[in-house]
Amino acid sequence: HQQYIGKVKQAVFHTHKTGRKRVVASTEQNIIATLDLRSGEIFWRHVLGPNDVVDGIDIALGKYVITLSSGGSILRAWNLPDGQMVWESSLHGPKHSKSLLLTTNLIIEKDNALIVFSNGRLNAVSCIDGEVLWKKDFEEESLEVQQVIQPPGSDFIYVVGFAASSQFQMYKINAKNGELLKHESTAFSGRSQQTPVSNLLEDSPGLAVIIHSSVTGIFAIKTDAATIFIRVIGEGKLEVVEKTNHETVVSDALSISEGQQAFALVQHAGSNIHLTVKPAHDWDSNLLKESIKMDQQRGFVHKVFINNYIRTDRSHGFRALIVMEDHSLLLLQQGAIVWSREDGLASIIDVTTSELPVEKAGVSVAKVELNLFEWLKGHVLKLKGTLMLATPEDIAAIQYMRLKSSEKSKMTRDHNGFRKLLIALTRAGKLFALHTGDGRIVWSHLLQSLHKSESCRQPIGLNLHQWQVPHHHALDENPSVLVVGRCGPSSDALGVLSLVDSYTGKEFSSLRLVHSVAQVIPLPYTDSTEQRLHLLIDADKHAHLYPKTHEAIDIFQSEFSNVYWYSVDDDNGIIKGYALKTKCSGNVADEFCFDSRELWSIVLPSESEKIITTATRKLNEAVHTQAKLIADQDVMYKYISSNLLFVATVAPKASGEIGSVTPEESWLVVYLIDTVTGRVLHRMTHHGSQGPVQAVLSENWVVYHYFNLRAHRYEMSVIEIYDQSRADNKDVWKLVVGNHNLTSPVSSYSRAEVITKSQSYFFTHSLKAIAVTLTVKGITSKQLLIGTIGDQVLALDKRFLDPRRSVNPTQAEREEGIIPLTDSLPIIPQV
Repeated sequence: HQQYIGKVKQAVFHTHKTGRKRVVASTEQNIIATLDLRSGEIFWRHVLGPNDVVDGIDIALGKYVITLSSGGSILRAWNLPDGQMVWESSLHGPKHSKSLLLTTNLIIEKDNALIVFSNGRLNAVSCIDGEVLWKKDFEEESLEVQQVIQPPGSDFIYVVGFAASSQFQMYKINAKNGELLKHESTAFSGRSQQTPVSNLLEDSPGLAVIIHSSVTGIFAIKTDAATIFIRVIGEGKLEVVEKTNHETVVSDALSISEGQQAFALVQHAGSNIHLTVKPAHDWDSNLLKESIKMDQQRGFVHKVFINNYIRTDRSHGFRALIVMEDHSLLLLQQGAIVWSREDGLASIIDVTTSELPVEKAGVSVAKVELNLFEWLKGHVLKLKGTLMLATPEDIAAIQYMRLKSSEKSKMTRDHNGFRKLLIALTRAGKLFALHTGDGRIVWSHLLQSLHKSESCRQPIGLNLHQWQVPHHHALDENPSVLVVGRCGPSSDALGVLSLVDSYTGKEFSSLRLVHSVAQVIPLPYTDSTEQRLHLLIDADKHAHLYPKTHEAIDIFQSEFSNVYWYSVDDDNGIIKGYALKTKCSGNVADEFCFDSRELWSIVLPSESEKIITTATRKLNEAVHTQAKLIADQDVMYKYISSNLLFVATVAPKASGEIGSVTPEESWLVVYLIDTVTGRVLHRMTHHGSQGPVQAVLSENWVVYHYFNLRAHRYEMSVIEIYDQSRADNKDVWKLVVGNHNLTSPVSSYSRAEVITKSQSYFFTHSLKAIAVTLTVKGITSKQLLIGTIGDQVLALDKRFLDPRRSVNPTQAEREEGIIPLTDSLPIIPQV
């Protein structure tokens, strides 16, 4: 079990002499956490809601973590040592505005107070219980507040900002009661000093971006080629203090002593990064200058936060917390990396598995060779452990050796196929391989294809697919994965492809496409090298075949008439089916491009239904038998189709949070649709129910989870679908001796004679995810794997979700394994 916090956007250090040193962080994944400053381990963390974005964090009274979130509407205090929430306060105001959090030494009637500006209102809030002590509205429409300042030891608060972009506004407020003491307004003079950006940039072309800095009198202008640091000197004149061609990041100002501030600069130079700490009043002198060797697979530095400490010689020492391009977090101190965290794993986009290599002649492919010294060292450690003489470091080393040599963490394939590599793609464009035995990172690679460039300004990863899965006898070939991305958030942005070796993480091929990628369809065909064929559908519904080889096109042409796909437009409630027509008729001749034709469409009424969930069968799912023997030696035939699609819709009003509508205004409608013909095989309505819906489709059944508003409980329903066209021949003996032909082809265009059986049960948990176990031959009985809201995984036998369960099963049904019916599903917590 591993926990991550995501890409850090704000960090506050807590390094008092008493207690453990820690850093409090908030992240882009709406997580707040405290980390041990010595090791980087998480003391505690809280995952806030997807819409509860953290606007500001700070530490108050040395014991509370204060967080401002939800656009400045929610202020919370958390206990610093253990993360327990102390209080929560709602702050609303007359208008939406910038949010500012200010922790001060202000005391109002023996109460330590926080100053918060949000939603056009200034609030003084008690640190102890969250009570609002006073509030002051700033209702002027055009006022944009930039800063709230309280000079040290002062009883006044200054609110400064701009009005109508041409007037500077200053409000002086009594900090004790919120009374307005003075309001001054100054119009900007048209005669003020103006400096064209081109004069400062000189020969640096491209788009220029001004980077704000909290260092007094310093700001930066960044272009594609360089970063220019500019100091504001007397009478509004500007002076260029440094120009660098390296990627550069600046920290916020840090108070290091009375009236003295410092800030950090981090610059890249080859495989090293240079950390420089300067006093805010003197750019030319340095308080610290260090060079640290950095792993190139982390990319550029994105943010830096600094903290100071007093050395034994009474001089100032500095530590820097840096956030990298791959979202990892590192602590630098005394020219070295103290610890690092791979927090990019908090934002995984897609994941797939890869088989490990086969063990050859008893020698592990991991090639872990121990020399004589290591062998002796291991035996000495074990002897110390046996004699109870081992230090904590020795015990940790013994545990590491045991884990390394244990069966579950070997780098080779096991007999049952449980040991695998998990290949994960993160939002930062980094690919990780995790070992399923112990979760360790085997390799990680920052993909060049998903790196920002002039031709690809906003690269984003989309998904992962198995590209080449060599048979176990082909040991000279490594498996590989296909990474699909595009150069922007819109569906018509140009696509990018990467092919990555699953064992080494090496990106051996990357391709910038000349078309967009709206959909990726892995086809059930492979070439002679066992590369899987893929169709990439662009925004114009053209289909592009990959790999672009003559062998691939020959295989594809032979199966041309059997290729179908569908698209789901959630926003407009339209489901469409497509087939291939002819080669693309554009200006450029491309034998790997094909036009499509629309076969069918289902348009759901937008006033009564909104699509919220779809589910399909996994491509690699094996079904052991199509026949299901039931009581009294009767046979039912499963409707097995890889073209089955489950769709769930809700009333548009009910697409919000649970409880936002009454049961009368809400309904959930589920469909089973054949995606080749567009035929609706089954439709069912759950009145008084709403989403979110989690669903899984396997073999001939679907299980889905939703909320029942009338019963005020979660429910899980199951639908099983059976083929009636084969029901005429129910000779069990023919089935036993193999004379019954279950392998005869089934066409979606033949008349579908199906029957369904369904049942609903109460369920006590809210779900995040639901899946089903898969085995190679499909023989093992199915278990539903349920990820609960509390981040637990529950395995539930599929027999509990059998629609044929009844209150009093017959003796024959009991022998078959049918469980007596109860209104809710059993949850048996494992201790």
